[in-house]
Amino acid sequence: MRRRLLLAVAGLAPVAAYAGPVLQVGPRRAVKSLAAAARQARDGMLVEVDAGEYVADVATWPQHGLTLRAVGGRVKLVAAGAHAQGKGLFVTTGRRQRIEGFDFTGAAVPDRNGAGIRVEAGSLTLVDCTFSDNENGVLTANDEAIELDIADCDFGPILPREGKTHNLYVGAIKRLAVTGSYFHHGLHGHLLKSRAALNHILYNRLSDEIGGRASYELEFPNGGVAVVMGNLIMQSSMTENPHVISFGVEGAKWEKQALYLVNNTLVDQLPSGGIWLRVTPPQAEVVLANNLLVGGPQLAAEGHWTRRANFHADWDEFVRAARDDYRLKPDSSLRGKAADAGEGGGMKLAPSREYRHPHTSQALNGPARHPGAFQS
Repeated sequence: MRRRLLLAVAGLAPVAAYAGPVLQVGPRRAVKSLAAAARQARDGMLVEVDAGEYVADVATWPQHGLTLRAVGGRVKLVAAGAHAQGKGLFVTTGRRQRIEGFDFTGAAVPDRNGAGIRVEAGSLTLVDCTFSDNENGVLTANDEAIELDIADCDFGPILPREGKTHNLYVGAIKRLAVTGSYFHHGLHGHLLKSRAALNHILYNRLSDEIGGRASYELEFPNGGVAVVMGNLIMQSSMTENPHVISFGVEGAKWEKQALYLVNNTLVDQLPSGGIWLRVTPPQAEVVLANNLLVGGPQLAAEGHWTRRANFHADWDEFVRAARDDYRLKPDSSLRGKAADAGEGGGMKLAPSREYRHPHTSQALNGPARHPGAFQS
């Protein structure tokens, strides 16, 4: 499991020089559209796409070992009413695919469940991509062989529509890893919803922001194993659900049920007060350690849960909470009070990075000593 996490974090770094076949795409190239590139690409190919807008240029990608990379700036896909297979801008089915530097916007389909990317099979890594004004940012099928890695991506806002649309909705897949990403401005649905068997949600910002109306900020409806560490998670004053995090409310699909909530900064802006955590499966292992709780609600906990060094923090404990700077002040009495959280979910439960806005993460200079998401 540790190797898998390292692979996800490695997605933050630039890819080494590519030695395989390269297909170049752009208005001045022989291959002018992404749709044409998807027809011509072969397994193991690097597809270099010139920066610019690609309007109504949707595609299905079945190739294995494929990399799509923006060159010379951002590649912006604008739906303009188009969609692939009635599902989204891109539909992916290949193993070991990677997409870097793409912006997906405006995905809408007749059944109102359109996505910037629809992952139907295989495995996919997303690096430095954005998803805005879509019905769903990324949506996956229910396939227990799918693996999804997301690093340094931006999800939001959601396109105004009826129904429960989500910034990221992951089906019953093998594994999800999300690092250094920003989820914001949801509408009716959740900022991040995952039915995966294994989830590593590390060093992200999930904050509905002013005007956002998401339901849960983070939900694992079928439980599984979830490591939620080093995240800033903020519930807005206009939320459509008082719960911030929910685990297993639709039934425990997976044999192993465990939630490790470690070194997060949880902020509740609901005037009437929200509910930090809802855990339904009675057999679930739950570890709550080194979290900072900002706002009104108490952290309800079952007697068999493991709880270490969780603290309620006043707004004035932080450098500038009014500007979303939730670093502890140098003179805060909470500094240095983190406890050893042990191991869980295949990794040591101690942060090695921290989120950096707008959507990335950076390595810590030393071991984590403070509760909450931020150590600097």
